[in-house]
Amino acid sequence: MVWTDFGHAEVIPYSGVTFTKEKSVKPPKSSYSGPGGLFFFGTERYNIQAIHFDPGGEFAVNAFEFHNPTKLIFGKGKLDTLKREVPKYGKNVLLVYGGGSIKRSGLYDDVHALLKEIGAEVTELSGVEPNPRLATVHKGVDLCREHNIDLILAVGGGSVIDCAKAIAVGAKYDGDMWDFVERKAAPQDALPLGTVLTIAATGSEMNGGSVITNEKTQEKMGWGSPHAYPAFSILDPVNTFTLPKDQTVYGMVDMMSHVLEHYFHKETNTPVQDGFCETILRTVIDTAPRLINDLQNYDARATIMYCGTMALNGILNMGYAGDWATHNIEHAVSAVYDIPHGGGLAILFPNWMKYNLKSDPGRFKQLAVNVFHIDPAGKTDEEIGLEGIQALRDFWSSIGAPSRLADYGIDDSQIEVMAEKTVRFGPFGKFRTLNKEDVVEIYKLSL
Repeated sequence: MVWTDFGHAEVIPYSGVTFTKEKSVKPPKSSYSGPGGLFFFGTERYNIQAIHFDPGGEFAVNAFEFHNPTKLIFGKGKLDTLKREVPKYGKNVLLVYGGGSIKRSGLYDDVHALLKEIGAEVTELSGVEPNPRLATVHKGVDLCREHNIDLILAVGGGSVIDCAKAIAVGAKYDGDMWDFVERKAAPQDALPLGTVLTIAATGSEMNGGSVITNEKTQEKMGWGSPHAYPAFSILDPVNTFTLPKDQTVYGMVDMMSHVLEHYFHKETNTPVQDGFCETILRTVIDTAPRLINDLQNYDARATIMYCGTMALNGILNMGYAGDWATHNIEHAVSAVYDIPHGGGLAILFPNWMKYNLKSDPGRFKQLAVNVFHIDPAGKTDEEIGLEGIQALRDFWSSIGAPSRLADYGIDDSQIEVMAEKTVRFGPFGKFRTLNKEDVVEIYKLSL
């Protein structure tokens, strides 16, 4: 049985299994069991942890099997575990990283020294962009084939890891990796991937999802596969000490947005999942002021790093699918304007909330009371919900996040273009389905 409702739009076959719109359908004639992953159906995201079909049976919403194959190695001094993990996969390593911050921090030298100790042959791909480009993925795929790479090692934040995932599946595919993003094909294999995380934000270190930008078409889209999960991820909070304040803030906004995407759903029996979500949101809110005033506070860095991983590794949303509309709306903005993802989410999410408040005022009330401690006495659910939305906006503003598209010099000239990109695969959003006209209004609220 598979645990989620595949209820919207495009059908994606995976290993001979076809998912359809109906909530309860007959499965394939032969049984199938296998790993899950972060899948995209149309523009909607489903975190499927494991798949099992029995001949002649049915699959049901809310039944699930959980499996996450990534080995999480967390704590101070854990970089040395590279010497244990890397040799399991081979000798030839592609080291993927970004713009050079790991060299300034000394992490680059530390990684190279450890790889040298185990006799690894290292090929490098540097310069991964904050919104990783398809052209960079192509360079990595070429390097993998040229140097017979056994393991990809991504050292950086979510963008570096997302790029490395795309390289990993692209190296095992005869066509263009962009086929996976456009839903023309599904990955069937990948090179092994290890990560050393330097930015707490995306959760990419422990999931099978990735977001890639096609600079030629100005498209930024997510894709996912069970083959894209990292084999191992090393999380030492010390490696985030040199992260500047603005990126630290964007990371916290991003992880909170992941939790909020889970939180806004239509299932009715999710008290445990809701509690998990509310706890992480409160923890980030409580920890953020301490961290931005002391960027080398180990305990604060460790807490935020753990929150970021937990926000998007499948644990929070077992048994249901969240909304994920706001991420789609933001991807269109950063595809056109190349703004920081976390900054875009800080602007857009409260406005998505205002626009959808009347869809389920009780849900917004629950968030306001349980996370932001809004006093509900004598108020309607909508009034309480609005206070909660304002509390979220005020919190993000208090730590230095932007609140308007104008903060990035964005006006209304490209609204139609961006809105059109969001509906490439049709209407989207699980909490409330949005069309192009809805997106235009949310952009206008965000100017």
